[in-house]
Amino acid sequence: MPTTSQPPASRPDNPRALFLAFTTLALQGFGGVLAVVQRELVERRHWLTNEEFIEDWAVAQVMPGPNVVNLAVMMGDRYFGLRGALAALAGMLALPTVLLLVVATVYARFSGHPAMAGALRGMGAVAAGLIGGMAIKLGAALRQHPLGWRTACALALITALAIAGLHIPLPWVLLVVGGAACVLSWHRLGRP
Repeated sequence: MPTTSQPPASRPDNPRALFLAFTTLALQGFGGVLAVVQRELVERRHWLTNEEFIEDWAVAQVMPGPNVVNLAVMMGDRYFGLRGALAALAGMLALPTVLLLVVATVYARFSGHPAMAGALRGMGAVAAGLIGGMAIKLGAALRQHPLGWRTACALALITALAIAGLHIPLPWVLLVVGGAACVLSWHRLGRP
């Protein structure tokens, strides 16, 4: 099993702490929250180790729905059962929904303004930078992957090429490449 150099994970004190943490995450998530979620839950609060985060994020990605909402519900349930899951879900959705309605109203009023179009294009570049930076940061964990970093990188490259280059639908890529990764990892770790 891989060892971690991070401090042992702590846990939230109560469902209110989950609500506040996920509200904070949701309010920081412009164009994607992966980088923010990892920093908040792993580095700042120590509720997860980096390896636990990667495993939980992988599960959250293959479930239907928004990844970070899935992660919030999983973490809330893990620590406080249904109360925690509902608190984390409310944190992810309550205040951001109100803000979305306000922003949608403002956007409807000013959508034809050239500055608004330029601002949105600029945010697209920022979102791409966040994704690239997070890929580099999480890529460090591949050194400890059971398949070895070369195989893990090859699977990541195949996934990216299949989706971005060949335009294969995500469910098929998850089924084929994800299934192959699971089988290879299961074989490498030793079948029970």
